[in-house]
Amino acid sequence: MINYNYLTDFKLVEETHFDSWIINSCKTEGFMVQELNYIFCDDEYLLKINQDYLQHDYLTDIITFDYVSGKNVSGDLYISIDRVKENAEEFKVSFENELKRVMVHGVLHLMGYSDKSETATTEMRAKEEEKIKLFHVEQ
Repeated sequence: MINYNYLTDFKLVEETHFDSWIINSCKTEGFMVQELNYIFCDDEYLLKINQDYLQHDYLTDIITFDYVSGKNVSGDLYISIDRVKENAEEFKVSFENELKRVMVHGVLHLMGYSDKSETATTEMRAKEEEKIKLFHVEQ
């Protein structure tokens, strides 16, 4: 089950397309979605979570809380729409593409991928691109 919660004016269009894409992205890695909660918020909200739970005092695009059990993917994924918009401009990509990258980035973390080293980050970016391409196949 995938839930979408909106704490900003932003709303996903066609949530079911995102459901199919995320479920398929997990399947391609040998995982099944148990429960994912996407919470779309603003910078201020996510900064508070970052400070309160991770003791980090900086803005970020996503914070993922991992509740994975074996190959069953579960977690809460908080996404700052403000950061996604700014990242899209900075990286000269569409908002939609950057949103998909951030959404799947959190799920990849839940499936064990990291971005704590240069090698891991390179692998993470390749997986993000691979999974973004799956979105278009699903449609």
